[in-house]
Amino acid sequence: MLTVYSEDHRLQHGQAELVDGKLMPCFEMPRRADMILARVQETGLGQVIEPRSFGTEPILRVHAPRFVSFLEEAWTLWTQTGRTHDALPLNWAVRDMRDREPEVIDGKLSHFSFDAGTPITAGTWKAATSAVDVALTGLAELTAGERGVFSLCRPPGHHAAADYYGGYCFLNNAAIAAQAWRDQGAPRVAVLDVDYHHGNGTQSIFYDRDDVFFASIHADPLQEFPYFLGYADEKGTGAGEGYNANFPLRWGSGPDLWFAALEEACEAIDRFGAEGLVVSLGVDTFKEDPISHFRLDHDDYLRMGGRMARLGIPTLFVMEGGYAVEAIGINTVNVLTGFEQQG
Repeated sequence: MLTVYSEDHRLQHGQAELVDGKLMPCFEMPRRADMILARVQETGLGQVIEPRSFGTEPILRVHAPRFVSFLEEAWTLWTQTGRTHDALPLNWAVRDMRDREPEVIDGKLSHFSFDAGTPITAGTWKAATSAVDVALTGLAELTAGERGVFSLCRPPGHHAAADYYGGYCFLNNAAIAAQAWRDQGAPRVAVLDVDYHHGNGTQSIFYDRDDVFFASIHADPLQEFPYFLGYADEKGTGAGEGYNANFPLRWGSGPDLWFAALEEACEAIDRFGAEGLVVSLGVDTFKEDPISHFRLDHDDYLRMGGRMARLGIPTLFVMEGGYAVEAIGINTVNVLTGFEQQG
C-alpha cells in the first residue's frame, strides 16, 4: 500500500496541554508519526511519497473563511503581545454568553476552540496545511487507480469542525478529502471513524447532508471527551437525517462489542451505496493507550482492516489518534496489512 508522508508534521510540537488540572507534556507528539513511518518501512508495506500542494481552496470547501484566516494569523497575533510560549485559550462562551469574535488574540483563541489541550505554535499553520496536502495527495493516488492509500496525517483532524479547533485537531483532513472526492464527481462518499474519541468535527460538517455518510465507533460521550456529541440518537438533520450513525461504547469495551459495532457500521455504509470510503484511523482503542479505555489488542487491528476491505470500495486511510507510542506503528500497519491481505 502506498503511504503519503511529510516531514512538515514536526512543525507542530506543542510543549504542554491541560490535563487533570495541570499543564502536562502533550500526548500528541511528533514521535507518533515517526513510529508509524518506521513500521511502514520496516514491514515493506509499500512506497512512501511526499505530498503535493493543493492550496487553501479545498480547505475552504469545508472550513469557514474567517476560521481559516484565524489559524493562519494566530501565532503572529500571539507573539505581537510579547509571548513566545504556546498559545492556549482561557475561557469559552457557554449557555447565555454571546457568540461574537473578540478583537484580541486571547479572546479569538477561545472563540475558535473548544478545549485547552490543543496548543498553537509557530509551526501549527504549516503543519496543519501540510497534513491536508497529505490527505489530498492520498486521494489523488486513490482516484488514479490505487485500491487503498494511507495518508499519514499529523496533526490529526477529526475533532475540527467548520469553524473551531480542538482535540489536537486544527483542519479536518478526512472531511476535506471526502468533500474533495465529492467535488471530483463521486456521488456518495462514506467516512468511517474508528478512533476511540468521537469525530465530532466530521459529524458536524456533514450532519445536514445526504451525500456523505458518517459512521463513528467511539467511547460513550457520557464518559469520554469530547462529551457533547457522539450519542446514538444523533442521526442527522434535514436532508442529512438517517445519514449519521454513532456507536458509543462504554469504558472497558473489548473486541466482541467493538467488532459488533463495526459490523453494523459497515452494513450501513454498504446500504448507503458508498463509492468511496475515507477511514479516520485512530488506534487509541488499544488496550494500553494512556488516555483511553478500550481493550483491543494487536491482532484485532488486522481483523479491522480486513473487514473494511470487504466493503470492496476504494479506501483512503487518514491518520488520527493513538497515544501508546511504542505500539502505534504496529497497530496502524496491522490495519493496513489486514486490508491488503483481504484483497
